[in-house]
Amino acid sequence: MSKNKTVDEFFRSFSVVIISGASSGIGRAILSRISNSETKAAVFNLSRTIPEGVSNSLNFTHLTCDLSQPADIAAVVCELQKLMPREGRMLLINNSGFGAYGEFPAPGVDHTLKMIDVNVRAPVELTGRLWEELKARGGMVATVASLAGFQPTPLMTTYAATKSFMLDWSVALDAEAKCHGIRCVAICPGPVSTNFSKAAGFASSTGLGGQTSEECADEAVRGMAAQRPVVVTGWKHKILAVFSARLPKPWAAAIGLRMIQRLRLDRFVKKA
Repeated sequence: MSKNKTVDEFFRSFSVVIISGASSGIGRAILSRISNSETKAAVFNLSRTIPEGVSNSLNFTHLTCDLSQPADIAAVVCELQKLMPREGRMLLINNSGFGAYGEFPAPGVDHTLKMIDVNVRAPVELTGRLWEELKARGGMVATVASLAGFQPTPLMTTYAATKSFMLDWSVALDAEAKCHGIRCVAICPGPVSTNFSKAAGFASSTGLGGQTSEECADEAVRGMAAQRPVVVTGWKHKILAVFSARLPKPWAAAIGLRMIQRLRLDRFVKKA
């Protein structure tokens, strides 16, 4: 059995697929992979922007939602419950998120708090509001964390902490949810060529993207199909994850600071 066939069958096993932030980056690449599987599932995207170029063959609905706003999340869950099929397994992909670079609280307190809302509060709330539905149906919750979640990361302090939360949250949730027929997968990319740089406060791309969105998404969906609790994309990133996780945290933070400083990312930061 080919890997593609395995992934195609995985997506075709669901009657409902819900993904956040599929208008660009990794989320858009995953949405393309879902479309290629020829699934009959009802597919919903939750984001502020409608994805472009979605195949007409996909049973696709875009629901406009600002995931930094709890009222929007509550409203969109009500809409989902009206629109989605009443039976069949559910796949929830918590993909939305953004970052920040610079000494805390750069690029600003408001940016930092919004990042916590989108990266942490939104996936926890969205999953929680759909949890009874997931328990009744069975299925999977896949959450995009990050390689940065394996260690404290100076100059990206809050971003890395949000991803550490999501990584630990997903792994723990997987352990307690198996008995309900639900599996949870934490997807941990390293640097990826997406709109991350712009959202993090850079004036231009840093040129540090280690994978394309498509390469990352391909590894992610294969890990989801295999029901691996943690999926680190990219073989170099896998080595870094193992190394970082075993270092004492103060050492990891000190080494991380030196490595980031050598990249001289300040060159790319927007000037006030």
